[in-house]
Amino acid sequence: MKKTYDVNVESFMPLMAPEEFKNQFPMPPESEDAVVAGREEIKNILSGNDRRLMVITGPCSVHDEAAAIEYAERLCKLREKVKDSFCIVMRVYFEKPRTTIGWKGLINDPYMDDSRDVMEGLRRARKLLISITSMGLPTATELLDPIIPQFIDGLICWAAIGARTTESQTHREMSSGLSMPVGFKNTTDGALDIAINSMVAAKSPQSFLGIDPHGKVCVVKTKGNPYAHIVLRGGKRPNYDSVSIRDAVERLKKLDLSQSIIVDCSHANSGKKCEGQAIVWDDVIGQYLNGNSSIKGLMLESNICEGNQSLSCAPENLKYGVSVTDECISWETTEELILKGHRRIGKANVSL
Repeated sequence: MKKTYDVNVESFMPLMAPEEFKNQFPMPPESEDAVVAGREEIKNILSGNDRRLMVITGPCSVHDEAAAIEYAERLCKLREKVKDSFCIVMRVYFEKPRTTIGWKGLINDPYMDDSRDVMEGLRRARKLLISITSMGLPTATELLDPIIPQFIDGLICWAAIGARTTESQTHREMSSGLSMPVGFKNTTDGALDIAINSMVAAKSPQSFLGIDPHGKVCVVKTKGNPYAHIVLRGGKRPNYDSVSIRDAVERLKKLDLSQSIIVDCSHANSGKKCEGQAIVWDDVIGQYLNGNSSIKGLMLESNICEGNQSLSCAPENLKYGVSVTDECISWETTEELILKGHRRIGKANVSL
């Protein structure tokens, strides 16, 4: 008999059922409290009931859990200092979209040696999220694989759909059933239409193929996600300026969609150079202080140390606290930007 299916499949590696996996790594009460409170803060900011700004900051991608924990501990202290101005959320990204090939993130390749032990990656990701949320720190991530949310989404307060996947029907359907607010990034060329279409799809009920908590393939029916919104990350040119933001707001208003805007200070808005993030940050904070109520938050790519490093060396020889993907600003720069923004907002509030 001639084989007509799985011709190019090397093997199948079964995953543990999500429910069994979550029982193996249960959320402690303090972690549950942090997630519920974090989501509520973010929803209130997006709906305009909380005038503070959301700040999503952290490594471009997590590859070293020890460094991520140290960053989280520092961020917790800073979050308390600036809580009157900002809702600080830690960026904890485990999946990396690749234009061609490359390291796909901690979940897909936790040992960074192309062994692709996804089950171990999921264990390490969930344990790290439990540690961070147990500190009382809300978390954010980008979701790529539509199966992975069943394993970790209970520990996430805000999710992004990236520039390369915003057009994907699979990701739009998945987003309609996610338990947290979801931000859709404009595409890599800077176009907004596709992200706007994604918002329409995500806020609507959907039916699609997925898995249930027992790992069984099923039809997933969703209610729709009312907290879908836009993230401006630049394209052929930056789009954090007031004209670009006003244009985005007007287009959203015509379709009766949420006019909440998150600005990504990195990626094309910074020219993919870490030092450019400060320029974007200062400009957007200025727009917010000048009365632009559509601006609800900013994103920073930040790590303990500045810059990035190549994965050409063995994982054990990598520099501590340095990104292995996009360039990041240092902790010192991050703290300086956030504290300066906090002072500017506090001064403006006093003068009103």
